Amino acid sequence: MASSAESRTLDVTKFLEGRGMTRFHIQLLLISSVVTFFDGLDFSLIAFTLPYLRDAMHLTDEMTGFVSSAAFLGQMIGSLVGSYIADMIGRRPVILWCTVLSAVLTFVTGFADTPEMLIVLRFLGGLAIGGLLAPAWSLNIESMPAGKKATAVTIIMLGFSFGAAAAGQVTNFLAPQYGWQMVFFACGAATLVLAVFLQFTLPESLRWLVAKERPRAKIAPLVSRFDPAVDPGRYESFYLSDEARFQSGATSEQPWIERTFRNFTETMQRLFKGALAFITPVIWFTYFFSSFAIYLKASFGVLFMEALGIERTMAANIASIGGLIGAVGGVMLLMFTEKKGPIWIALAPLFGIPLALLIGSGLIDGGSLFVPIILIGSITIGAGHAAVISMTSIYYPSVVRSTGGGWASFMAKFAAVAAPIVGGYWFLADRRAVLDGYVFTALCLAGVVIGIVALAYFAKRLMAEQAPEELVSAEAQPAE
Repeated sequence: MASSAESRTLDVTKFLEGRGMTRFHIQLLLISSVVTFFDGLDFSLIAFTLPYLRDAMHLTDEMTGFVSSAAFLGQMIGSLVGSYIADMIGRRPVILWCTVLSAVLTFVTGFADTPEMLIVLRFLGGLAIGGLLAPAWSLNIESMPAGKKATAVTIIMLGFSFGAAAAGQVTNFLAPQYGWQMVFFACGAATLVLAVFLQFTLPESLRWLVAKERPRAKIAPLVSRFDPAVDPGRYESFYLSDEARFQSGATSEQPWIERTFRNFTETMQRLFKGALAFITPVIWFTYFFSSFAIYLKASFGVLFMEALGIERTMAANIASIGGLIGAVGGVMLLMFTEKKGPIWIALAPLFGIPLALLIGSGLIDGGSLFVPIILIGSITIGAGHAAVISMTSIYYPSVVRSTGGGWASFMAKFAAVAAPIVGGYWFLADRRAVLDGYVFTALCLAGVVIGIVALAYFAKRLMAEQAPEELVSAEAQPAE
């Protein structure tokens, strides 16, 4: 009798871990990468169109900083709101709606005719862009087998970097002949086509559905998508053997505001349970410094290179190529570090520190090594950042994973907002100020190294802590 009941209950953890990489996993990675490609494209357009906007709108250095930081501020708020909603109603609807909003707001940005209007539209666009990243990370982490989770996040963020790199090429192709407005019109229209495509192809997270105890009718069809040979109709119930059941103290009898506050409080408590009390702040610290370095480069990389004597189109190409190779390097780094542990992520920023100092010191200013070192330095910043992103959601249980990633993104966006403002005030005035910007980047990379070392230490504590209580899952194990 017990054997019969057991055969009608599916352990989704063992089911997912036992499948290996399937056709459905590859399809999910491709779809998610396309989503982040257009996310990165729409988000990065402002960095590459900024030289044209400065000329057209006569922007001061300070206003240039505010225009750049507007999207980052929106992304910061959006990362919190979107990620929390994704833990409440699901990953799929949040990703869909954020893609639609990003498309519309990117398109409308082409009509901006004042700096103030540009700031408002980029802020609103940032809300949508920031809202979908943590749900996209969670969807992939919760779907991938052991040893592929962090790498999967890095691969889909490779899509973001491809999109950011493509923004430079799209701007170079359209802006000189058709104006900066056409860049936003074209990219917004393309993103809207993607939103229609996602309506028919984007799945929900199987782990999230089980963790939230959703109806069997919603869970069973997803089981067969991972393995068509499995008959989901034979199972009457589903559970996760590697996660303790999360029972909210909120009830339907409570007022909506009280129930929402209770859910939010309980979710936040889960982010600091046990070893996560140390891991969560360390993730914030590391992601903050990595974001400051990457967004200072993303916002003013082209302007920095122009100030150092590199022609505008070539500077855009260097920024695009550096971002692209850096993203690929991040994937290669994660393929190694996911088995060896997060400490190896520190290799990329550690190597980037002396390169940034060489540029900032002026020792190679204009020499034969000048452009290669700028390019290699850009690659190390991108590779390290891609690897850091992959670790921001992997330590959390499914019911709060998106919120965990969203809070990490929120904290990092303080740096993203500050980077263009600080850069606009202190690092754009003249050639010496630009060199100081590279020195400051080296200090940020040092902060990333310190954070990764601490993260590696506390990740071991998390595994040791979970082993006696719950089955240690690959999703809670950054190193295998």
